[in-house]
Amino acid sequence: MNGLRFRGSPGSLVFLLAWLALFSTGCARHDPHTIDGAENVLHLFNWNNYIAPETIARFETFCNCELSQDYYSDNEEMLAKLAAGAAGYDLIVPTGNAMDALIRQGALKPLDKSLLPNLENINPAYLDTAFDPGNKYSVPYAYTLTLLGFNEEKIRELGLPVDTWAIIFEPKYLEKIRGRVTVLDSQRELMAAALKYLGYSINDVDENHWKEAADLIVRAKPYWAAFSNTSYVKELAVGNLWVAHGYSNDMFQAALDAKKTGRKFMIGYSTPKEGAVLALDSMVLHRSGNRPHLAHQFINFMLDGKNSAELTNLIGSGNPNMAAMQYVRPEIAGNEAIFPDPELLTRLEMLRDLDRKQRRLLSRLWTEIKLR
Repeated sequence: MNGLRFRGSPGSLVFLLAWLALFSTGCARHDPHTIDGAENVLHLFNWNNYIAPETIARFETFCNCELSQDYYSDNEEMLAKLAAGAAGYDLIVPTGNAMDALIRQGALKPLDKSLLPNLENINPAYLDTAFDPGNKYSVPYAYTLTLLGFNEEKIRELGLPVDTWAIIFEPKYLEKIRGRVTVLDSQRELMAAALKYLGYSINDVDENHWKEAADLIVRAKPYWAAFSNTSYVKELAVGNLWVAHGYSNDMFQAALDAKKTGRKFMIGYSTPKEGAVLALDSMVLHRSGNRPHLAHQFINFMLDGKNSAELTNLIGSGNPNMAAMQYVRPEIAGNEAIFPDPELLTRLEMLRDLDRKQRRLLSRLWTEIKLR
């Protein structure tokens, strides 16, 4: 592993001996924080397809343990399952705005950073976030950008811009792609795009601005084929869609699928000039987990550059790990829609959690949007 070294208190001989004993065998076969006799299984609550199979195999060999995963499709589902009593997870990989809720609920265990020497590999731009100042609870894992995916040939033929949210909101553009464009079926994401296009922050909570954004969405809605969180990947790849509002890793997959199947067009993707959402997913320790020591070992393992890069090469996710870049395929590392340059980074924002009153208002606006 990159840069693995002792970072405990220099005067703590007991801690040093424990550290050396742990890593002299690669990984502890028995986690002292668990019940005696329990199997050495790390329980991870994760997004689907969010760790490369070869990475799992390497970790299990390294630690002589088993990695067990349960999956969720969005943060709301994950929070709902935890609220309903799901327990026993050592690690979860929430997005920033869900972190707010988990921290507020007291659902997380603080990190022991002396067990995470590879934390130095993380780009400081992704540390000390608004949802977890000082990274008391979270370690950045991967990120996605919410942007525009498009059929390069059709968009060039129609002379449409792909560097602005106007293409999904303005009738003068939508008239040319009616029924061939989809937007995310997500209150926060679609409102964020509308707010950005109107010149506001994605975290703007001014009721008048929200109504302005809702009106913009309602005006554009008749031109859209659907609200879609998943099907747009396939529909872009086969040519049924010409424009989609979605996630950077999904656009990466659509482009790959179109190429593999020999389509006569290419799928491109770009970040609108007005700015967009950056969703940072982080590894956190849930309070119901029984193996915090093994969980720390997993986090530090995933902070190794080669291990971290395997996810990016698999799904095209953004990567906050500086040590990973040497292992990321050049065509991915050079894609600014996946790895934004410093100037673009200033126009990206992370969604923050809403309070109860704001959630009620947004739900009401969303219902009106869907019904109108």
